Amino acid sequence: MSTAAIWHDAENGAYSADLPLWEELAEEAGGPVLDLGCGTGRVALHLARRGHATVGLDLAPELIAALAERADGLPLQPVVGDAQSFELDADVALALAPMQLAQLLPDGAARVECLRSIAAHLRPGGRAALAIVEALPAESEGPPPLPDVREVDGWVYSSLPLDAVDIGAEIVIQRLRQTVSPAGELSEEENEIRIRTLSAAQLESEAVEAGLTPQARRQIAPTDLHVGSTVVVLGQEG
Repeated sequence: MSTAAIWHDAENGAYSADLPLWEELAEEAGGPVLDLGCGTGRVALHLARRGHATVGLDLAPELIAALAERADGLPLQPVVGDAQSFELDADVALALAPMQLAQLLPDGAARVECLRSIAAHLRPGGRAALAIVEALPAESEGPPPLPDVREVDGWVYSSLPLDAVDIGAEIVIQRLRQTVSPAGELSEEENEIRIRTLSAAQLESEAVEAGLTPQARRQIAPTDLHVGSTVVVLGQEG
């Protein structure tokens, strides 16, 4: 397994607060599901194991390679592709963009392009659901977060959340990644992810430009380790 896949598993694999909503939407869709920015398959594997035909799309070949190894025997098609602009062989009934994928795109024009790609691949009456963080919560008085840890072949990978700061146009998420070799040697590096500040209303406006119709929003509650999300649900006219 690649180092990129290990870190992706460590930092994202344990999050499950959104899975009931994605499963509910997949049940209602009654057809194939597209998981955009699927990574190593946190959502895609969950849905496929419950019998939903799923396409997992991600730009990183090493993450898709890890997903392909895990997808054996499941109704899951791993695809290397760019969520901003993609082409698939078939249409889907539901397109999902979990974990603030929409906010990783560089600007509104890129989001509209992504939404147009989604619209082009939705069946009549199909839906899309995109999770976003509209604002950071007030600082908590609770204990500091624990690191996310994985052990692979005797190596220990630890990712400690340091801070999340709203700087206006972006939210900056900082982590300290530490690796301990089987011999006990420690190496560390800081990792930073920047997501664009985005409101549900703005995303819905961009969706209308892309030919999609806003529907009722949904909410994913916060956990001890993760902020809550607003899920913008969009429809394709039948």
